[in-house]
Amino acid sequence: MGEFTYKSDINGGSLMVRESRVIADLLLSEASAEEWVQAIQVENRLQKRSPSTARRNTLAIRKRLELTGPGFWRAIRDGDEELATQAAFCAVLERNLLLVEFMERVVSEAYVSRDEKLERYLWADFLADCAHRDADIDDWKESTKKKMGQVVYKMLAEVGYLKSTRCLRLQHVRIRPEIKTMLLDNYKHRIRECLEVSQR
Repeated sequence: MGEFTYKSDINGGSLMVRESRVIADLLLSEASAEEWVQAIQVENRLQKRSPSTARRNTLAIRKRLELTGPGFWRAIRDGDEELATQAAFCAVLERNLLLVEFMERVVSEAYVSRDEKLERYLWADFLADCAHRDADIDDWKESTKKKMGQVVYKMLAEVGYLKSTRCLRLQHVRIRPEIKTMLLDNYKHRIRECLEVSQR
């Protein structure tokens, strides 16, 4: 066994729900390689300013969604904004152990302690602690760590745990029954517990 490492694609972007609906549709229709190119590069269905940005976002979202499955894809493609957002968050959690542990250790503790806000410095403190398990984190640029924190807090605001990225006030999030059922059916108990941190 090799040394433990956190594989993270957090800097690939936040939840990108609108774009995820497009990717989910392509996955559900089992699009061919040519159809992917047509949709992303030719039709610019992600509505990006450059082909390179469209390709980068597509790759990030697709890798996340492929770890979930058709039920989550349908929730993203066909669901209302709340349902699609929660399903997209599940996909990000599935791909990012770093975010799972942040929810379990830091966000959960903030709710248990009845903290009013999720302070920004908590992300830096969390990464410093994680570096004891994954020494590579010490080699990450400070700008990379800072951007990751910004993306994480943006995602938490998008799902509703934070009132906004400006005030960082913690809020309670009601997890949709459809999401709970899919997580249960797919044995994703750890992710379900992450989503329910505000209920403690």
